[in-house]
Amino acid sequence: MGCLGNVLWFIFGGCISGLSWMLAGVLWCISIVGIPVGMQCFKFAALSFFPFGKEVHYGGGAGSMLLNIIWMIVSGIPLALESLVIGALLCVTIVGIPFGMQQFKLAKLALMPFGSEVY
Repeated sequence: MGCLGNVLWFIFGGCISGLSWMLAGVLWCISIVGIPVGMQCFKFAALSFFPFGKEVHYGGGAGSMLLNIIWMIVSGIPLALESLVIGALLCVTIVGIPFGMQQFKLAKLALMPFGSEVY
């Protein structure tokens, strides 16, 4: 089911989410200071393209909290809103509910990407 879910996901919304994360990564990598943040964006872009069968575990310390606050102000809120809107649109039909739930998982990740790990 994971492979089929990932293929359908990529067609019906994963491409848009992944490209948004890639754009955020490219914009962060413009400055030398933002390169670690950009690399984190590229890691989560791969998750956005194919999220089925993967889990996200949240954790981290004070450094992660500080980076998450800066991230939320600069890039996190637009990415989270995009995922929330797409997730709500996907949840309109019964068939789209699993895809909408994946978008909601990405919306939470868009607000707190630092200190989180993908399994």
